[in-house]
Amino acid sequence: MRAYLWISGLLFGAIAVVHVLRVAYGWPVQVGGWTVPLDASWIAAVVTAALCAWALALARRSAP
Repeated sequence: MRAYLWISGLLFGAIAVVHVLRVAYGWPVQVGGWTVPLDASWIAAVVTAALCAWALALARRSAP
């Protein structure tokens, strides 16, 4: 379980970084003809960063 939490935390952290980079560089994203606004990446960055912190906190608390 501990390895799963570490991997999940690192993946969520990487996704959060990509969302912040998208906003910083203005990378466009289009899904089926709909252009995703940059505000959606801010929201996604906050959510994925929170999930990252939660997973890593649980991983540190779990028994080895």
